[in-house]
Order: sequence, then structure tokens, then C-alpha cells
Amino acid sequence: MKELATLHDLFLDEIKDLYSAEKQLVKALPKMIKKASSSELSRGLQKHLDQTHDQVVRLEQVFAELSVPARAKKCVGMEGLIEEGEEILEHEGDPDVIDAGIIAAAQKVEHYEISAYGTAVAHAKAMGHTKVEKLLQATLDEEYEADKKLTAVAEGSVNRLATVSAEDEEDRPVAKSRSRAESRADEMRASPDR
Repeated sequence: MKELATLHDLFLDEIKDLYSAEKQLVKALPKMIKKASSSELSRGLQKHLDQTHDQVVRLEQVFAELSVPARAKKCVGMEGLIEEGEEILEHEGDPDVIDAGIIAAAQKVEHYEISAYGTAVAHAKAMGHTKVEKLLQATLDEEYEADKKLTAVAEGSVNRLATVSAEDEEDRPVAKSRSRAESRADEMRASPDR
């Protein structure tokens, strides 16, 4: 095990961990996109997948700026969060409830990344790595924005649709399907991408 003698050593360890985390997300996000039933959620996750590809490149720029090879150190934190998210994807059931679970899993990931990038930005700043700080801050800003968008999707439609319980569905199957169809139509009309 390598010794962490300086803040620079710790910082490099953090960057390698983030590099692994982002690469894991590049593989995990397509599964979430495929399982999402909300078109708004699916589009949001796709946009974040595109950003995650850019974030991997940005981390490679950080490595280059620090004159070290771009190498990942397995991020066990992200691995655990992805495993939790994959458990949601394995479930069958109400698509709106599964969408709510996907959002919850995605927000756990975002909060993890916000914490990790926030620390990395602070360490880069403390060491005077201005260019590196800006690269990392750009990603941190994207992570905050992704979290806000997930909240908006959850509060705007998904959570409302998921609150209809199985008992309500049995009691009012026609009313529920009409309500869900109307809500989907509202979601499509409200989407700025349409």
C-alpha cells in the first residue's frame, strides 16, 4: 500500500478514484436509461451519460496537467452505489415506482460525486493547481446541475405517479390508467425537448 505523505499524494489518490468512478458510470448509465419508462428521465440520464464521457476526458486533462499517467484506482464507493442501483433495475413492477427508484439511485451517485469533486477542488485550490481546479470545478458544477434536474423530474411527475398504490390500482384500474396516460401526455407537452 502506498504511503500518503503529502496532500499531493492524497490528491492523486482522489483523482484516480474519481477516474474509476466515472468509468464505472459510463458502463452503468445505459442500463438505467434502458429501464427508465419516463421519457424525461431517460433524456436526462442520456444527457448525463454524455457529460460523464466528457468528465472522463476532463480527468485525463487533469492527469496531463499534473504530469502523471492517467490510471484509475478502483472506486469501491461507486461500485457499491452502482450495485444498489442495479438491484432496482432487477425489479419488476410499476414502471413509475421503478423510475422513482432509479432517480433515488442516481441521486446517491450524484451526492457521492459532489462530495468527492468538492474535496478535490478544495485540495487543488490549496496546492495552487489553478488549471486543475477549474477543470474539476466544471465537473462539480455539472454534478450539482444533474442532481437538480433529477429532483425536478422526481417532483414534477415521477413521484406523483409512483404514489398510486397497488390497492388503488386494484380498486380503480380504469381511473389509474387514464390518470397515468394523462400524466404522460402532460409530461410530453411540458418537455422542452419536444
